[in-house]
Amino acid sequence: MMDFSLIDWADIGQATWETLAMTGFSLLFTILLGLPLGILLFITGKRQLLEQRGIYRVLSLIVNVLRSVPFLILLIVMIPVTVLLVGTSLGVLGAIPPLVLGTAPFFARLVENVLREIDRGVVEACQAMGANNRQIIFGALLPEALPGLIAATTVTAIALMSYAAMSGVIGGGGLGDLAIRFGYQRFQTEVMVTTVAVLVVLVQVLQFSGDRLVQHFTRK
Repeated sequence: MMDFSLIDWADIGQATWETLAMTGFSLLFTILLGLPLGILLFITGKRQLLEQRGIYRVLSLIVNVLRSVPFLILLIVMIPVTVLLVGTSLGVLGAIPPLVLGTAPFFARLVENVLREIDRGVVEACQAMGANNRQIIFGALLPEALPGLIAATTVTAIALMSYAAMSGVIGGGGLGDLAIRFGYQRFQTEVMVTTVAVLVVLVQVLQFSGDRLVQHFTRK
């Protein structure tokens, strides 16, 4: 029989805040790295604005290799790099570098796929009006792809929240760390159930917010 009165709700609140901080900061850096990479993958692809098959193949290989590494292994492998970058491999700061490296290639591929879905006629119309590549990308393609980019960001944010919980395995803080230290190692099932419930609620809020934004920016 679970006794939820034994739960320290201050710890749950602190862990929730840490999870949100890890997700938010990691998402910011993921977008800053993944969006340009995704655009570059798109424009250097076959029959695109700056078709460069050699560059595309190299970038695509890098993205595929990073996406194929299981996140738990990436967490461990990156410990020396993480310490070098932020001074620690523990807590919120220690979780951000592997979170970014684990999701930026994923987001970049989503961005590439979203841009590929845009009608080729949009680019051709811009070229017919004399627009240069920069104007086509920032004045036509990205605004046209905005709903898809928001949806891709939502998917990435949810994946990040899941990864943030996994980072608790190496002391990354947040709900995952709380679930492992108390729910698993100390057999406090009520803590485990509560952390899972909080994560479910957070994911639902993210998905709902993302869906509403997509609906708002989708052209009628």
